[in-house]
Amino acid sequence: MPVLSDEGRAKVNLTLRVNGRRADGYHDLESVVAFADCADRLTLSPGSDLDLKMAGPLAQACGETSDNLVLKAARLLAERVPGMKAGSFSLDKVLPVAAGIGGGSADAAAALRLLSQLNGLAFDDPRIIEVAQLTGADVPVCVKSRGCVMTGVGETLQPLSLPKMPCVMVNPGVPVATRDVFNALGLRNGELLVGATDVLLQDRWPDEKASLEDWVEALAASSNDLEAPAMRVQPVIGEVISALNATNGAWLARMSGSGATCFAIYENTAEAGRAAEKLRRDHPGWWVHAGTLS
Repeated sequence: MPVLSDEGRAKVNLTLRVNGRRADGYHDLESVVAFADCADRLTLSPGSDLDLKMAGPLAQACGETSDNLVLKAARLLAERVPGMKAGSFSLDKVLPVAAGIGGGSADAAAALRLLSQLNGLAFDDPRIIEVAQLTGADVPVCVKSRGCVMTGVGETLQPLSLPKMPCVMVNPGVPVATRDVFNALGLRNGELLVGATDVLLQDRWPDEKASLEDWVEALAASSNDLEAPAMRVQPVIGEVISALNATNGAWLARMSGSGATCFAIYENTAEAGRAAEKLRRDHPGWWVHAGTLS
């Protein structure tokens, strides 16, 4: 059988609101999510053994292969699909790890799409959805890899029509554990940050006819509630946001997810490209990507 291939695109949280912490300890979130044009590449060579090989510039940062979310998702799906065909995965890792852009989740989502293809399952097969949720909070949104509003603990997805947003993404090369950031936020189990009425009067996001300016205005009125606690965990995040804000034409600079990756949105790709060049010159140790979000 031919080798199958897919990409795990970087997920960017354009906004992230923490509505509270549920009694079970999970945090209730609301986030506008976009996907970037930078991605890990995952291939699957069908065969009898399930395994994973890693290569690429950031493969070393992934830690133990046995803990990888690609294998976790595949094993969980095998428990639910009798006689599931699988094989050997190869991951070309280019996205930073523990970076707030869902790299591991995007890889797991790519694995689920490849296994769906190999086994003739629909992406919205209840077993795929269940396994995505069990693998990690960001995996369901990454299976679709489309702009949306994500609520709850990542299980409720409402599609959005996002314009192409010229952007620069920057990671300062320090991993940030999501758990540490939520600990710094310091909510107790069952503690709500917003009342029921706030949730009902949620932001109405722009529609498919809205311009890039309309979107930036709407996004600027919101925030990422994890930015301040993440800066306490890793102060360099503040430097990254300042550096992005200092580039010409940056309309909005913010942290993605639980950090440390930050992004800025620009009016056009030329400005984004020039900003990225400046950032690479000034901070040679940082991971910098200029491209588009959509």
